[in-house]
Amino acid sequence: MLTTARRLSILLASLSAGLAFAILNYYHVKEQGQLLWMTLLLFIGSFVIFYFVLHFFVFKELDKISVLLDRIKKKDYSHVATKDYKYSSNPLDEIKQEISDFARQKHTEITELQKLEIFRREFLADVSHELKTPIFSAQGFVHTLIDGAIDDLNVRDRFLQKSANALDGLNVLVQDLITISQLEIGEIKMHFTSFDLHKLTQDIFEQLEGRAAERGVKLKFEKFAPKSSYVFADKQRIGQVMTNLIVNAIKYGKENGGVLVNFLIEGEEVEVSIKDNGPGIEEKHLSRIFERFYRIEKSRSKDQGGTGLGLAIVKHILEAHETKIRVESQINVGTEFGFTLRKGKVINDKG
Repeated sequence: MLTTARRLSILLASLSAGLAFAILNYYHVKEQGQLLWMTLLLFIGSFVIFYFVLHFFVFKELDKISVLLDRIKKKDYSHVATKDYKYSSNPLDEIKQEISDFARQKHTEITELQKLEIFRREFLADVSHELKTPIFSAQGFVHTLIDGAIDDLNVRDRFLQKSANALDGLNVLVQDLITISQLEIGEIKMHFTSFDLHKLTQDIFEQLEGRAAERGVKLKFEKFAPKSSYVFADKQRIGQVMTNLIVNAIKYGKENGGVLVNFLIEGEEVEVSIKDNGPGIEEKHLSRIFERFYRIEKSRSKDQGGTGLGLAIVKHILEAHETKIRVESQINVGTEFGFTLRKGKVINDKG
C-alpha cells in the first residue's frame, strides 16, 4: 500500500502536471507529442520534489512527534530531546521543542513529587517512632504506680521523676517540630537587629557550663578572635543556632576535650566557626546530617539525648538569613561547623 507521503505526492504532481498541460495546450505552445513528454517529465519532477519535501520535512517529523507523544503517555522520558530548536527554520521543530519542554517540566515535577512522597513516608515513620518512645516510657511508669508501686515512697518519687523527664522530652520534641514546620512555611519572621555575637556566645557558654563540665569539655574562644563581633541578624534565632551547634560539639566531641568558637571579620561579613576535637564524621554522613531525625549512630545518639531536629533547625534558620551552614570533618581529628552573617553596626551599650 502506498504511504501517505506517496499518495499525496502523486496527487500534487498530477495536479501540477495537469495544470501545466492545460495551460500549454490552451496557448498551443508545443506539438501534442512534445506536450505529452513535457507533461510526463513535469509529473515525475514534481512527484520527486513533493515526495522529498513531504517525506523528510513533514511526515518524518510528524512520526517523531507521534513517537515522542507515545513515550510521554507511557511516562518514558528517557528519549525526550534536549536539542534546542528555537532558531530552526522548520515550524515542526518548534512544536517538538514545546512538547519536549513540557515533557521535561512534567518529568521534573513527577520526580519531585516522588521524592516528596518518600520524604513524607520517612518523616511520618520517624515522628511516630520519636513520639512513641517518651509516651510509652511515661505510660509504663504511671501504670506501674497505679498497679500498686505508689505505696512505696522511694519507687513513687523515682517513677514520677522519670515520667516527668519523659514528658519533658516529649514537650521539647513537639516544640522543635512546631519550630521547624513554621520555619519551612515561612511563618516565623526574622527580626533583624545589630548585636554582639561574641557577647551572646559568652552568655551561651555560661548557660552550658554545667553540661560541658559533666564531660570535662572546655568552652573557649579562638585565641585571636575579636573581643566583639557585631552582626545584623535575628538575635534569638542565631542564639538558637549557636546553642544547638555548641551542644552538639559538647555531646559528640571528645570527653575532656574542647569546643572552640571563632569569629573572622572579612569586609561586610562575619565568618563564624564552631569546632570540636571529637571522633569526626564519616564523609558519607556529611550530606545528610541536616535532615530531620538523621542520626549517625542511633544508639549513641539516643544515649546522648536530643530530638534529632537540632541541625535541621540550624539549617532552616540560616537559610532564612540567606546564608548556608557548612561542615568539615576529619576522622579522629574533629568537626567544624561554620556560616557567615552580615556585619552589623557597633552599638555602644553595656547590656
